[in-house]
Amino acid sequence: MVSVAIDVPPGAEVSTWWATLQHWQPLTRVTSGSGSWIPSWCCPRSVRTTRPRGGLSSPRVTAHRRQGDSPLAADLDFILEVAEEDIRQLDGLRLFVTGGTGFVGTWLLEALVWSTHRRRAGPVMEVLTRDPAVFKARSPHLTGASCVDLLQGDVCEPIATNGRADAIFHAATPASREFNEQSPRLMVDTIVDGMRNVLSVAAAAGQPRLLFTSSGAVYGRQPSEVTHLVEDSMTAPDQMSVGNAYHEGKRLAELLGAIATDEGAADVVTGRLFAFVGPHLPIDAHYAVGNFIRDALAGGPVVVEGDGSPFRSYQYAADLVVWMLALLVRGEPGRAYNVGSQDAISIADLAELVARVVGDGVPVDVRGTPVDGQPAQRYVPDCQRAEVELHVCNSVPLAEALERTATWHRLIS
Repeated sequence: MVSVAIDVPPGAEVSTWWATLQHWQPLTRVTSGSGSWIPSWCCPRSVRTTRPRGGLSSPRVTAHRRQGDSPLAADLDFILEVAEEDIRQLDGLRLFVTGGTGFVGTWLLEALVWSTHRRRAGPVMEVLTRDPAVFKARSPHLTGASCVDLLQGDVCEPIATNGRADAIFHAATPASREFNEQSPRLMVDTIVDGMRNVLSVAAAAGQPRLLFTSSGAVYGRQPSEVTHLVEDSMTAPDQMSVGNAYHEGKRLAELLGAIATDEGAADVVTGRLFAFVGPHLPIDAHYAVGNFIRDALAGGPVVVEGDGSPFRSYQYAADLVVWMLALLVRGEPGRAYNVGSQDAISIADLAELVARVVGDGVPVDVRGTPVDGQPAQRYVPDCQRAEVELHVCNSVPLAEALERTATWHRLIS
């Protein structure tokens, strides 16, 4: 396939490009005057040099395999195929989205924008963002879509939407360890006030479905004898530790959602999210798997700052979106669902796997030493409730998830 570079004037109206869209196209390398990357399916037909793709395909077979394809094409087609019925339930609805610039929110928008233009049907998404200009510069293919309306505002302040919300996806939370440590009071206020303001939007809309993305952090430290956390676990964070501001904020927000559901103000479904990997995951933040991928891409060594003994599990982003759509459409209001993977792996073994899959065998440097007799920490969910009640599962193995994530970062770097 042929790739072309096209100079688009800075500030050009990307939405007009979407209006000319007739078929989805594989990726063409297009750059704006500011250096932004724009997929070819944002381009006018007159500048395309590739043919339309036909049909749906499984990412197991074709993800990132054909030169010139959009780096997310196979994953997004997989989501459309697996979550087709849930996506169709959103057709014609107005979906209010917070946290649309974060990892989870970006993936939801990617999937629903892709679906809308593939199927010519879908929801209209009103996305709350503090800085629309930054969002437009970073994701012009999302913000320029005809099905996306940007609403400037802060979730911590009262929200005046431009239309009545038929459903709500609330994912706005500062997922920053530094923010949690340096500004614990503000962390709690952001989560709790954000939930109050979003519930006010719901109350004004007449009891819409609302998916709240909570966290496995609400369980506190996982007991060493418990291999997997279930939703009715009676564990909790230490409320006297200011380092648990994020954890307690999520617990309070869950309670507010339960109260709103009980009062009939909204039908709140709670997803307790654990750990994830996939395109759009930052590799320069506090995520261990992202840091390992960064190290491997740089030629190693893959550095483990601790002793490598804690256990985690990782769900791939495409599977995450399928689960999110199932919770939004079919989850039981007033009920919480763990979202993640049940396949535990130690941090040391994860580093070795990343070094092998991403770095072609680069060395691993584990800088800590395990303490004799001290049980390994765990942060691993039991996901049977979602799997049994909503008929979801994980399709992408961890090694393949790491490979796809690394491939995406190579393509965008």
